[in-house]
Amino acid sequence: MPHILLLGTLDTKLDELLYLRSQLTTTAARLSTPLEITLIDCGRQPTTHEEINITHKDLLAKYAPDREPGLPGLSRGDAINVLITLVTKCVADILRSTSEIHGILGAGGSGGTSLISAVMRDAAPIGLPKFIVSTVASGDTGPVVGECDISLMYSVVDVAGTNRLLKEVLGNAAGAVFGMAVAYEERLRESRSDAEKKNMEKKKTQIGVTMFGVTTPCVDRVRRHLEENYPVEVYVFHATGHGGKAMERLVSEGRLDAILDITTTEICDLIAGGNMACEPSRLEVSLRRGIPNIISVGATDMVNFGPLDSVPEQYRDRKLHVHNPTVTLMRTSADECRKVGEFVVDKVDRFAADQSMVEVWIPTGGVSIIATPGAPFADPEADAALADTLRSGLEGSKVPVVSDNRAINDEGFAVDIADRLMELVARYSHHSAAQ
Repeated sequence: MPHILLLGTLDTKLDELLYLRSQLTTTAARLSTPLEITLIDCGRQPTTHEEINITHKDLLAKYAPDREPGLPGLSRGDAINVLITLVTKCVADILRSTSEIHGILGAGGSGGTSLISAVMRDAAPIGLPKFIVSTVASGDTGPVVGECDISLMYSVVDVAGTNRLLKEVLGNAAGAVFGMAVAYEERLRESRSDAEKKNMEKKKTQIGVTMFGVTTPCVDRVRRHLEENYPVEVYVFHATGHGGKAMERLVSEGRLDAILDITTTEICDLIAGGNMACEPSRLEVSLRRGIPNIISVGATDMVNFGPLDSVPEQYRDRKLHVHNPTVTLMRTSADECRKVGEFVVDKVDRFAADQSMVEVWIPTGGVSIIATPGAPFADPEADAALADTLRSGLEGSKVPVVSDNRAINDEGFAVDIADRLMELVARYSHHSAAQ
């Protein structure tokens, strides 16, 4: 039986959430499918209704017994932060204690969306259906979705009242989530039925690989070579800021066994203020896990901005390349490349749980399609600054720095780096089995 968690700030959105609930139950009844719904009140003020399963007072009583209902004295922003913490703990507890949850659905304005999405990001695993009807779904949704598989539907009108148009949107959302929950439950059932068979088969190694448009030939060759020659499953992450974060989240959840961090361009954007910056904690999760981890410098020749006229004024005299009408690339300077190298060295030095499982590979023939000799971003001085920083910074450590005179997109480089990762995987597996 599908079980859906329904989240909303019921002090302001009670009618809308009750309508969502009714649409879920109606859909289930029409399809003769049993359905369980847990409605959680995420509102600032206490709300009473017989359909609410976990009330505002319930949240405070269990997770913040020192606080008074209504959270008096707190600003709206502070109250939302408190409620994020309480509801996240509540949902995490439900996911731990309940046999199965098959979907999470919410609806709200900007405040409700920020609250509900934070709970989904922090409490729910990737793969569990997550859906929000939101007034901000047609704007900048990066902070809402983050690195997670959250689905957004624009509400068109505000989530304020149950007019005919909003009912159509909410009805569609309920149908979508019901279908997602049923499909997710079926996948779980199939997974359980196949568990015995899978246990008898050789386990596939789950490998995370980072890619950008300018390193695609390399990653495509890596993926084909691995899949054709080893028992692996390859997950490719687009290095857009959220891509690196998503990969590291899967590492933290134990869903990736090895990392081929070919494309570390997100660090450039962090350093220079580009649009695709990683978190300051980039690299730390995989290094802490101690799993096989090869770090390369793909696309470290560039910082990403929007259309040409959006490039910050201080960078207008730099070497710029219009990648497409919405993306302008800026060539990294020698100083910025040194900082990228220092970032990598610092992370390896402070966070590598097992340096014997880490290697750094430098393709000195070019770190991207447009950084090879004669290409628009060819800059031997900047590339050398990065390579020299990595070599000197990791000298004396147990982390090999492999300098390869081929370009990153050279087919031989791709095959060799893939084979080397699998050598580390074999060593890691042997060491783990011996313990």
